[in-house]
Amino acid sequence: MFDLGWFSAKLFMKGKLFRDPVDFALKVIIANCTGLFLLVSLELLKLPLLIPITISSLVAGATMPFLLKDFKIK
Repeated sequence: MFDLGWFSAKLFMKGKLFRDPVDFALKVIIANCTGLFLLVSLELLKLPLLIPITISSLVAGATMPFLLKDFKIK
């Protein structure tokens, strides 16, 4: 198990882990922007900070599997 993680980390550092790293970065940025937009919009409603952080984290985390469902690694 440790060997698999070490091998993946080495490939990631060399830039050879992802087939299309630009597509991966774009999808991660989309999910993060969705969460940030939701956080800022909920914070404008003057809710306690715990509620917007929790909701935006759940939404951003829930969008990641949908965005990365067709993701391929080498």
